[in-house]
Amino acid sequence: MPYNTTAIPPRKEVTGQTQLPLTRVKKIIAQDPDIQVCSNNAAFVITLATEMFVQYLAEQAQEKTKLERKPRRNIQYKDIANAVAHQDNLEFLEDVVPKTTSYKDVKGKAAAARTRVKGGDKPSGDQPEGGMPNGKKHKVAANGAGSSPDGGVQRSRILSTSDAGDPNAQLEAEAEAVVARRGGNDDGDVDMTG
Repeated sequence: MPYNTTAIPPRKEVTGQTQLPLTRVKKIIAQDPDIQVCSNNAAFVITLATEMFVQYLAEQAQEKTKLERKPRRNIQYKDIANAVAHQDNLEFLEDVVPKTTSYKDVKGKAAAARTRVKGGDKPSGDQPEGGMPNGKKHKVAANGAGSSPDGGVQRSRILSTSDAGDPNAQLEAEAEAVVARRGGNDDGDVDMTG
């Protein structure tokens, strides 16, 4: 038996009933800690605005589908991602609805980022620099004191401007700078005198 693929036409005027469940929208609104009370009228208007937004997003995705070489009747994720990427007023959704990429591309970008962070070349030998033979790094304790393979305290290198995108590496560099300012004494105590 074939599926019913006919589109449901959108309403032209507001009737007092919503297509989205009003009680569920109220529950979502109640999850926001900044809002203590939300009236029924406000929840109704939010529900209508949400319906209009979803309808607009679907229309833009359908337009992108029609522009393909072989148009389809059903909208897919890639159509919505294309609409978000090409419409200026949907730009705020770029982080939420990113374009799809293949696993091969993601893996290649991750490998390039790792080599950029590590400095490009690996030292020759069985054990990577600052790590274990399996390629993993040694764990560092919360106060910055962790053991390295040579028995001393593990130190991270100073970051260049190209490494500034990695927040963990930035935190490690800042911790190293603090230890260096204290003269290498890394006992975990914090000077609160200012």
